[in-house]
Amino acid sequence: MQLTVHSVCGKLPAWVASGVTEYQRRMPRELSLTWRDLPLARRTRSSKPDGLRQQEGEQLLKGLPANDVLIALDVRGRALSTEALADALRDWQMDGRNVSFLIGGPDGLSSDCLQRASQHWSFGRLTLPHPLIRVVLAEQLYRAWTITTGHPYHRG
Repeated sequence: MQLTVHSVCGKLPAWVASGVTEYQRRMPRELSLTWRDLPLARRTRSSKPDGLRQQEGEQLLKGLPANDVLIALDVRGRALSTEALADALRDWQMDGRNVSFLIGGPDGLSSDCLQRASQHWSFGRLTLPHPLIRVVLAEQLYRAWTITTGHPYHRG
């Protein structure tokens, strides 16, 4: 099963790459976690957030596999527990479907991305920087996998 994070981002700090790589390394071969990073839309003084979201959204949607479960990470999405994520992961594995996650740029995801996604998730009501979300998502996917296999990492 393939888990792919499609993300609009600029240059990332080294600690982000290090954190993500650590959790990618821990994932089993049969549950691959990969990243598809797309550049930010060019920002100028006259740039409007709606236009930037639209440009970045078009980039994101171009490379999405048609049959993947599509999950938009959005502040207005549904917050779920780690155990609920583990249940979802178990279901995806049973269905044999790959999963794509969308992380928008600084202005969020376009309405087209949100409409195309079958689910909208939030990591809570806090505003978190996009680089940190990458590490949190990678860790939570790893943690969810450990729950599904009975690994002692999660002590819930």
